[in-house]
Amino acid sequence: MTLILWLIIGGVIGWLASIVMRTDAQQGIFLNIVVGIVGAFLAGLFLSGGTINNSDFSLSSLLASFVGAVVLLAIVNLVRRGRVR
Repeated sequence: MTLILWLIIGGVIGWLASIVMRTDAQQGIFLNIVVGIVGAFLAGLFLSGGTINNSDFSLSSLLASFVGAVVLLAIVNLVRRGRVR
């Protein structure tokens, strides 16, 4: 059951992050899920609060996961455009 929740919530968080970063047209549902889950993992590494990768689904963990997904997309956009060499 936890895996299904990760996929659903990770997909929603990745989708919202792609809307904020204006990359929604370039991504499909699979990439939205990956961005949401990996962004949550990265947020868990750098923030002391919980993320969706923990067992709790509080508002703070959802916000931390969202911020992690937005930062991940920002890094990917920088690398894709060639600004970081």
